[in-house]
Amino acid sequence: MTMASAMPDSAATDYDDFAARLAAQAASLPKRLRQVAAFATEHPDEVALGTAAEVAARAGVQPSTLVRFAKALDYDGFSELQQIFRSRLKERFPDYRERVALLRSAGGAGSISASLLEGFTQAAAVSLDRLRASADPALIDRAIDLLAEAEIIHLLGARRLFPVAAYLAYAFGKLGVRCALIDHVAQLAPEQMALAGPRDVVLALSFTPYAPATLDLAQAAARRGLRIVAVTDSPFSPLAALAAVRLDVVEADHGAFRSLAATFALAMTLAVGIAEKRGLE
Repeated sequence: MTMASAMPDSAATDYDDFAARLAAQAASLPKRLRQVAAFATEHPDEVALGTAAEVAARAGVQPSTLVRFAKALDYDGFSELQQIFRSRLKERFPDYRERVALLRSAGGAGSISASLLEGFTQAAAVSLDRLRASADPALIDRAIDLLAEAEIIHLLGARRLFPVAAYLAYAFGKLGVRCALIDHVAQLAPEQMALAGPRDVVLALSFTPYAPATLDLAQAAARRGLRIVAVTDSPFSPLAALAAVRLDVVEADHGAFRSLAATFALAMTLAVGIAEKRGLE
């Protein structure tokens, strides 16, 4: 979904804020800067680790274009922007033991549980505030219309997005909406998706780092002409080019554990909206 068009005067200080602001400004960027934005979104680790010359070569632009891209987003230059990507690399994807250790070290002398609860509820609140600010009701209505017309809704979500897909399967079942959850059990997902008919719609969910299984199945569905509603985190997501309707959600995190509060809120909106569209009780 689109974000508010006005951009803050100061540069983003963390990667999630950067991604949200980039989504807001993406449509207004010149072609070459959109090319850099797409590369940076799809290959954030390379932006974090490469030299300006290396990143420019991989993105297919001149190094000066990286500087223009950084300045367009209110950074002094590419080096300052690169620090956002390096911080993301250090903080976002430690293994789970490291994440717990980071949270423990940041907990201070007070109650560990109180500190954790405060951090996770704050991340959830930030995520929900972002969704409220960025939500485009017209796009959500389009997604609901498309999904409500489907004979069967096929739910694609792997790894941390699988709980959202599973919730949707549960909600649709309660609401009388026919759906098929692609559960990835025994590596039968391609066979499950092969059963989709021409009147079906795929609801695909994937956030960076994008799950290869979800992308592969969505691409296969698109090649067959199936319509796709994508819930993702950026206009430069690999799902964006496949989607008939794309809804963006940018989740906040606490100690590198990203919230799913906004994603679940959007999922509930879709489920109940589809039921109302169909006139179901």
